[in-house]
Amino acid sequence: MNSEETILRLQHKGIKPTANRILVYRTLCQKASPLSLTNLEAMMPTMDKSSIFRVLSLFLQHDVVHAFEDGRGIINYELCNEQGTCDHHDSHLHFYCEHCQRSFCLDNVQLSDFNLPEGFCAHDFSFVIKGLCPQCAKRQHKG
Repeated sequence: MNSEETILRLQHKGIKPTANRILVYRTLCQKASPLSLTNLEAMMPTMDKSSIFRVLSLFLQHDVVHAFEDGRGIINYELCNEQGTCDHHDSHLHFYCEHCQRSFCLDNVQLSDFNLPEGFCAHDFSFVIKGLCPQCAKRQHKG
């Protein structure tokens, strides 16, 4: 994605496209998997952690990204969808590999509808399955 497309997507969400915001957005676009604040900090050495966090907080407020806990208590961030918007389809499963410690989106796994007891009102939900990813499981079976 080029800078012009990034600027248009941010403006569409009501976000002023500063250099830091463009950098964070483009970095998230480059990876197919969710990223933690620490991952992003390592990928963007020109930005400090607090600046990255402020951009992510703004992106969360404007539904540019969504966040989930990966099973270790670490928050991961990912773009909501290809159009840069969040909707109910972004409530998908995540998988945390206990061996390589990577997180994966399981977009193709269908979540069954569930009914909350009377009086409960959900605003968001997150599902994380823990185990071994295919690569780590394969290595474990060889050993």
